[in-house]
Amino acid sequence: MTNRGLFVGRFQPFHKGHLEAVKAILKRVDELVIVVGSSQYSHTLDNPFTAGERITMIRRSLEEEDITQSKYLVVPVPDLHIHAIWVAQVVGYCPEFVGVYTNEPLTRRLFIEAGYSVEPVPFHRRKIYSSTNIRKRILIGEGWEELVAESVAEFIKEIDGLERLRDLAETDKT
Repeated sequence: MTNRGLFVGRFQPFHKGHLEAVKAILKRVDELVIVVGSSQYSHTLDNPFTAGERITMIRRSLEEEDITQSKYLVVPVPDLHIHAIWVAQVVGYCPEFVGVYTNEPLTRRLFIEAGYSVEPVPFHRRKIYSSTNIRKRILIGEGWEELVAESVAEFIKEIDGLERLRDLAETDKT
């Protein structure tokens, strides 16, 4: 079997911290499965982008870094909200993998209990490179473009993501 790793995230949006994590993981594995978690959610303040939009952001970021498509797969996986069977669901959606890369405590625990090797993901300037921080910066009109790949900033603007977030913030107030 290929030395294939698994990296789970919501990627709302995919930012330079995620990109640095992917690059670091790819130094340890031959191929990486990038799971777009909570794939059924979109159009909320915490999850403004669709699974398809997040997949596009990931692909464009990796292409911008000249990371060949043969090194990764991007797989959307919806949430079940039943922890006892979540790992089985991820396994069912993905090709076989040997190791999991995560810093999220619940994800770590669930995969360890299912018998997988779990390694931490190197954080890259975590306080700055945070999807929550980026969404907040977009809402208050503070510089955010430098926190994502150029192709992601262009894509978010292309899909009118800035206005979507602002509309969602207004809806959330009511």
